[in-house]
Amino acid sequence: MFSKSKINDPAPKAEDAKPAASAEGARPAAPDYKSDFKPTAPKAKPPASTLSADLHVTGNLKTTGDIQVEGTVEGDIRAHLLTIGESATIKGEVIADDVVINGRIVGRVRGLKVRLTATARVEGDIIHKTIAIESGAHFEGSVQRQDDPLSTKGKTGAAPAPAAAPAPQKAQQQS
Repeated sequence: MFSKSKINDPAPKAEDAKPAASAEGARPAAPDYKSDFKPTAPKAKPPASTLSADLHVTGNLKTTGDIQVEGTVEGDIRAHLLTIGESATIKGEVIADDVVINGRIVGRVRGLKVRLTATARVEGDIIHKTIAIESGAHFEGSVQRQDDPLSTKGKTGAAPAPAAAPAPQKAQQQS
């Protein structure tokens, strides 16, 4: 009454397939697609480039990858993930998707996610989408949230203050 379907049968072995095909005569053996498909493992993300503590860089750094800075950089840095080590000092603008600050930055910070750890020292403005400031971090500057902090179009184009007016005081925050 019920018959077993050949669709659910396991594939015949190569040596079994030829005699079975000749016995049936009408149906040729199915092509072996297993040999055509070669699965590959996903490519591993390359490790972050590290600038060691004894390295002093003068100039701008730009990458689509990750950078970990332990030394000193005098210039702007643009990266995907930027980690500033405890012994690091950056004098310039920092732009990254993810910024983790353990050391010192003198300059503007732009990032989708910005994190100041307890050992962070920042002197400059922070433009972010999300921010976290741990207790003990030192920060002097302004904080501004933007939906797209990485775009340079969003820079404030405010007119400079008149020469007779005193410069505005920057807020100092210690958490």
